[in-house]
Amino acid sequence: MRAVVLRRYGGPESLVVEEVPDPVPGPGQVLIGVSVAGITFVETQVRADRGPRRAELPAILGNGVAGTVLAVADDVPDSLVGTQVVSTLGGYGGYAELAVAAAADLIPVPAGLTPEWAVALLADGRTAVGLMRAADVRAGERVLVEAAGGGVGSLLVQLAREAGAHVIGAASSAAKRELAERLGAEQTVDYTLTGWTDQVRGPLDVVFDGVGGQIGAAAQELLRDGGRLSVYGMAGGAMTTADARLKQVGFPPVNLRELAEEALARAAAGRLRPTIGLTLPLEAAGEAHAAIESRTVTGKTLLTVNHHTRTP
Repeated sequence: MRAVVLRRYGGPESLVVEEVPDPVPGPGQVLIGVSVAGITFVETQVRADRGPRRAELPAILGNGVAGTVLAVADDVPDSLVGTQVVSTLGGYGGYAELAVAAAADLIPVPAGLTPEWAVALLADGRTAVGLMRAADVRAGERVLVEAAGGGVGSLLVQLAREAGAHVIGAASSAAKRELAERLGAEQTVDYTLTGWTDQVRGPLDVVFDGVGGQIGAAAQELLRDGGRLSVYGMAGGAMTTADARLKQVGFPPVNLRELAEEALARAAAGRLRPTIGLTLPLEAAGEAHAAIESRTVTGKTLLTVNHHTRTP
């Protein structure tokens, strides 16, 4: 099969398409013919060897995929063959034509959802739904969403607005701020500008901090005493640590599959819409990484797989 292989840490050019042996499902696993693979910011950090985890090289990056179940292990029901599914892979193996996944991790793609939407909502959707549950956003509260034009941030804007909150979206470009407004943000601010916090009127009840560093530190100063700080990212530096006057909320102790299923169900019902900013073929994984690192992408970045070009 064709796969994007990382044999050395480095820039986006380190991701090279190669022919590698087809994976074989082990006990409790299935083989998926991948149609769409998701890319995360964390994977760009892993590629450059500056992320929260270190890959054992050579490695095939990619955690979330959608596709068709092609084969199953002996201990897995044959009825799964032919099913359209979306699944996590344990962190690796997604940038490829074929991938193995645990049968227990498979989620059927709901009727009416494309594979692209399913992948875009898999990790980002469960993260956004989980963060909202933990923060317990209520009607009338003032909520700041950082990185409001990103995969998770754009979903948080929608979920907070649906809960009846007054949403402020913070983002680094005009396009991302315009997206946040279309999704329900009542105000947007550019957090790359000096003094951006002065534009936020009145104390906040909740901050969703997906940036960290100086931006996260500045955002938490906007919270009222007892306000909730939800930290889920560090693209701008070290994770934000809440000061003593605030309540730092973590991720809820629930099954990740349950959160993903809720996100997919909301989308199927027309209550949640992922933003897909860039879709490229498998061979352009390096280009996709470069776009994410440049922060020019609004929403989720995906790779699509054309199986007709496979080498026999």
